[in-house]
Amino acid sequence: MTMRFLITGGTGTTGSRVATALADQGVSVRVASRTPAPGTRQVRFDWADAATHGAALSGVDGVYLVPPIGDAAPARLMVPFLERALEAGVRRFVLLSSSAIAEGDPGAGEVHEALRRLAPEWAVLRPSWFMQNFVTPGHLHGESIRAADEIVTATGRGRVAFVDADDIAAVAVRALTDERSHNAVHLLTGPKALGYTDVAKALSEATGREIRHRSIPVADFRERLTATGIPEAFAHVLAAMDDAIAHGAEDRVDPTVERVTGRPPRDFADFAAAHTAAWRR
Repeated sequence: MTMRFLITGGTGTTGSRVATALADQGVSVRVASRTPAPGTRQVRFDWADAATHGAALSGVDGVYLVPPIGDAAPARLMVPFLERALEAGVRRFVLLSSSAIAEGDPGAGEVHEALRRLAPEWAVLRPSWFMQNFVTPGHLHGESIRAADEIVTATGRGRVAFVDADDIAAVAVRALTDERSHNAVHLLTGPKALGYTDVAKALSEATGREIRHRSIPVADFRERLTATGIPEAFAHVLAAMDDAIAHGAEDRVDPTVERVTGRPPRDFADFAAAHTAAWRR
C-alpha cells in the first residue's frame, strides 16, 4: 500500500532530511512550509493558522511532527492539530522532541504525553544536541566560531553526546515506514559524550586554528541569547538546558541509532573534518 506523509518542519534541519530520504525511497511526501515554493512537494502550512491544516492533512497516513521553532509552549498549537489529524484518519506520528525533555514536561513533553495517549501508532525521538548546531548559518555557536574562534556556553565541564541530524532522520524514516509501528521513545545520541572543550579541540584539529570553549554564568548566557533576538521565554529554556548539561543531565550514550538503522552513529571528529568550510571567516 502506498503511504503519504506530511513532514512539518520540512525545510528545517531534520525535516528536510526526512523528506529527502522518503522521496528517495519512492514514498509520497508532502512538505509543510509557510511559504511553499511553486512546483515543489511543498504545501502551505502554519502551526498558528488552523485554516492551513485541513489541506495539508488531506489523504495523509503519517506525520512527522516538529515543534514550531522558538515557541516555549508548542502544545497549545500541536495538540489540537494532533486531534484534527486523528479525525482526518492519520494513524502514525513521529514527534521530534529532545533528550532534555521528558514526557509531560512543559513544551514538547506535553505533546509527547498527548501523542502516546491518543495516537494508535507513534514514536517520540529524543535526540541529544545536534552536531549541525556548529555549522547552521545564524546559529550562535557557528557564528561565534567564525567571528572569535570560541564557543560560549553555560555548560561548565558538562558533557553531551552530540548527534548528527542525518542519524536522527534515519531513525525517523524507519519509525514512519516500518511495517510495525515502533510505539516507543527513542533516545538518540552520538557515540561519545564530549565536553565543549573536547569539541573545541576537535574543531581546532579540523580547521588548523585555535578554537576555545568559554563557559559563562547562566544569567550571562541567557542575556547573550536574547541579544541575538531569541525570545526571552525561549532563551530561559535554552539557558536552563545548558545549566542541566553542567550538572550531568546529558552525559550519556545510547545505542538506539545503531539498533534501529543497523549502522553506528557518526563520530564528531568525522563531522568536523567534513565541515571545515563552514568555519571559514
